[in-house]
This record gives sequence, structure tokens and C-alpha cells, in this order.
Amino acid sequence: MSTPINAFPEPPLPTLQRLNATIPDDLDAKTVAKAWFAAFARSAEAGDAQAVSQLFVDDAFWRDMLALTWDFRTFSGLPKITQFLTDRLGSARPTAFTLRDDTFLGLHRPYPDIAWINLFFDFQTATGIAFGIARLIPDANGEWKAHTVFTNLEDLKNFPEKIGPLRNAAPNHGKWVDDRKKEAEFKDTSPTVLIVGGGQSGLGVAARLKALDIPTLVVEKNQRIGDNWRNRYDALCLHDPLANWLENYAETLELNVWTSSSVINAAQEGDLWNVLIKRGDGSERTFTVRHVVFATGLGSNDDDFPKLPGMDTFKGQILHSSRHKSAADHLGKKVVVVGAGTSSHDICVDYFEQGVDVTMLQRGPTYIMSTTNGWKVSMGGVYSEDGLPTHIADRLTASFPHHFNIGLAQRTTKAIAELDRDLLDSLRARGFKLTDGIQGTGFGLLARSKAGGYYLDTGASKLIADGKIKLKNGSPIASFTETGFKFEDGSELAADVVVFATGLGDSSDHIRRICGDEVSKNLKPVWGLDPEGELKGVWRDIGVKGLWLMLGNLAMCRFHSKHVALQIKAMEERVFGERYSAAY
Repeated sequence: MSTPINAFPEPPLPTLQRLNATIPDDLDAKTVAKAWFAAFARSAEAGDAQAVSQLFVDDAFWRDMLALTWDFRTFSGLPKITQFLTDRLGSARPTAFTLRDDTFLGLHRPYPDIAWINLFFDFQTATGIAFGIARLIPDANGEWKAHTVFTNLEDLKNFPEKIGPLRNAAPNHGKWVDDRKKEAEFKDTSPTVLIVGGGQSGLGVAARLKALDIPTLVVEKNQRIGDNWRNRYDALCLHDPLANWLENYAETLELNVWTSSSVINAAQEGDLWNVLIKRGDGSERTFTVRHVVFATGLGSNDDDFPKLPGMDTFKGQILHSSRHKSAADHLGKKVVVVGAGTSSHDICVDYFEQGVDVTMLQRGPTYIMSTTNGWKVSMGGVYSEDGLPTHIADRLTASFPHHFNIGLAQRTTKAIAELDRDLLDSLRARGFKLTDGIQGTGFGLLARSKAGGYYLDTGASKLIADGKIKLKNGSPIASFTETGFKFEDGSELAADVVVFATGLGDSSDHIRRICGDEVSKNLKPVWGLDPEGELKGVWRDIGVKGLWLMLGNLAMCRFHSKHVALQIKAMEERVFGERYSAAY
């Protein structure tokens, strides 16, 4: 079960007007926070769910990542929070609560009509070391209660990451090369974890597992780490620097990687997986491992395009964007790019800059945001040159439950649209179909729901507005013809080359191909938000023991790679608790 697109709950923002509250000029926010936190810590340590609940407003949220649930859960509303606390305080046994008296403790005004007191805190559970963020809001009587609480597992007791001063400081007298080769080959042993895919997802998890002393092997089909970016279309923004950085990351952190190698099959046998790998030299190895992590990207990399009538009669070339390399391949041709998301825009720019006649065929509305204005409004002060330390920014971002964040995202989207007014008006004048995103939230819910439907403009939009990239929309495709497309309104569009920039399929297809249909049918759905607002199937239980799915952008991989690694480490050390999962 998942929440259909355009059917997400929209909880009201805690505006001062709605709360019938004011902020006194003499408010001592730290004193208020310390008093609330003392009661919160005392009640939580006592396991008194009712007493903790009384410190929350009725429409509060509690988001937990592994610390108290061994899962990713968001509880909305006081009854659900109370039930969660009743069920989990006894087994999780939170203790050692400490309030951080730092620059983040105090009153915060994200908007003139919204005010909350931020507080960061640390605590421990029966097995872990955790961190939390709370936001307190006022009522009409001047009493402050929690509106959102976020708790996150940071480390496992007795099993710290071997980083910083805990790294191995023993000298190595000329043996490093041989030791690294031996470690990476797993000649007489098997890794505990095998990771399929050596992009940012796979390398991030591998680095986390290495720091936790879990033997891990990354299997990458490409010749070099980073080729998953290098080998994409030439116009892809930042692909070469990112590819080189990933290659350096793997080498610097001494990760065990087999390149030019493919996982042929992974067969489950009890609690173990027998994994067959074919290497670049044609040799094969079979490992018996306890965990298999699929880090193969968002999508299946299959050519996912609609099967249209008349396709077999078209006399030109048809290819998917995943097969497109350079516009120079089609000089002198008339090209139509089907789709109006990020890949389509990038590819159209490439064709225009190479002097190729290119038309974007837009099938549905697209959310457009300029990176110049958009990042400033949405990320300024958080992920920016003058922003927060990255580890704080990641946790602060995660502390906003996705459903609660809808109201804030709607405001942000309107502010960006106002700054982008001239750009958006010029696109409308050209006939480009625009949307403000799912329920007016910009690109956030689009990304988390369908991983598409938006373009963060780096220049293509002006080319469309100026007519330099041609545009066709307004009528669905009826069929291919020998020379292009025919549309339901009777119009036609000529093409020598058709590029479908229409998505990359289902991420779980990688698992099906390697693990088989029996395993695949037991998988939970992947991507999109569940009814609580959590992403489905990634970074946590996917429905099959010992099988994991790690994917996401760089920020997601940075943050959630540790969540995957901590779960695996806890299982290997037999300290993993019972998952408190939703019954969806």
C-alpha cells in the first residue's frame, strides 16, 4: 500500500495565528527548552509513555530512524505517538539524555508567522548511541510543547567506527601493496557483504562497513570506478569530475573493488547467499556471503519507453536516452527527444550546441526551477558555502517528516516561482506546459514519488523559450509513421532520430535478474512514499533476509549509507533488536 500521487495529507503548519499564540519579547528560549527537556528525559527514562505524550501537541510528529524502532517510521498525531512509546520505551530503554547547549538551541523563525524552539540532544538505548532534534511551539496560554521530534541511531555501543583516533596506527614497512591485494582478492575466504555496483551508493556503504570491520567486496561491471558516470551522455553536468572523485574515493579509503566484473547469480540458501561472479579475464568465483547489497541505481537501466503503433515502420533510428552518448552522432539529422525531464533537457541542449535540429516532445507538464534562485531559497544557510556543517545539515533535513514538510515546501515553491517569474512566463509564452509539482511542492515530492517530472534549469529553459530548442506538445502520440510521428489531433512531426528520455524502469529488476523470480516476488515495493511518508524499500528491510537496496543522490547516500551499515553490523554482532514496522 502506498499513498497515490496527489493524495498526500497536508497537515496545517503551526502558524502563530492558528495556535492563537504570540512570542513574548522577553522569552528565554533556553530556559523553556531546558525545562521541557528535563521532563522529557525523566519521563522517557522511566518508560512512562503517557507522561512523555503530555509534552506534545495533538498534531505532533515523531520521526525515528532505527534508534527506537530498528526501522524508518513517522508517527503523526498524539494517539499514534502514544502507542509507539507504549510499545517501544520498555524494549529500547532510552537513557543518558543530554541536552546540547549550543548555537542551535534557541528560538527559530523560519517565517514571520511561524516560530519554534529548536533543541538538539543525545541519548543512548539498550544497544545504541543516538541523537535527537525537537521543535517546541507555543499555545494560547504560553505553554511550549513538542511539535516534531526526530531520533536517529548514530552508533552501536561497543562497536564504534574505526575512524579518526580509532584508525589502525600500526606502521607498515613496505607491505601495503601486497596486503591490499590480498585483502581485495579474498583468496581463501568470503566477504561478509557483497555489494553489486560501485557508484556512490555502493562505495558509500562499503566505506561505512569497512569502518565497522565488516569484510566487504564491491563488484562493478565497468572497467573503472566512475564509468557509470563517464559513459553517460556527454552533456551530463559534472559527470567527469564526479567520476574521477569516486575513483579517488575508493582508492583513498582502501575499498575492496573488483572492476570489469559482473554478478551472474545470487542464490539464497537459508541465511546465506551463494554469489557467482564473472571477472574481466573470464574467470569465475563463487562466494558464500551473509548480505547482498544492490547499489545499482534508481531504475533498471533497461530501455523503458512506450511501445507505440507503427514503431516497426519508422525508417529512422530509435534509441533510449541511456544509449545516447553525443549529439555529434547525429549531425545533419532532424532529432525528436521524447520527454521533458532532466535528461531530455540536457540532451536537447547538446543537440542545439552541435547545430542539430532538435525538438522536445513534451507529453505532460514539467516543474521548472532555476538553480540560481532555487538553491538559494531552498538550500541557503543549510547546504551552501555559508551553511551548516554537513553532518548537522543532513540531520536537520531528516528531522522534517515528509508530510509535515509539504506546507513548508509549498511556501518555498511559491517564493522560487516569484523569483523565476520572467523565466516561467517566457516558457508559457512559448507553449511549454508547467506545473508547480505535486500539491504545489516543487520538485521534492516529484523526486520521492516518481523520480522525475522536473528540471532544475541550468540553461535549457531559455533555449526553449527563445525557440532554439523546438517544442511539440498538446496532443498525445497516435503512432509512428515512416518519417516521424502522427498525433491524435492529426498533426505530424518529422524525425530522422527519436530519443526516448522516458525513465529507466524499476530498480527491483536488477534483483530479479540476479536473484530470480522467487526472491523477486517477495520484495517490498521500491521508491515512492508509504502512508507514513517514508520512502519504500530502500536502506531498510526489503522483504528478503540478507538483501538490501541502497540508492539515492549523493546526500542520501552520504546519510543513509551509515543506516545500512549499522543494521548489518548489529545483525552480525547479534545486537539487532526487533523491527517495529508498519503493517502496510
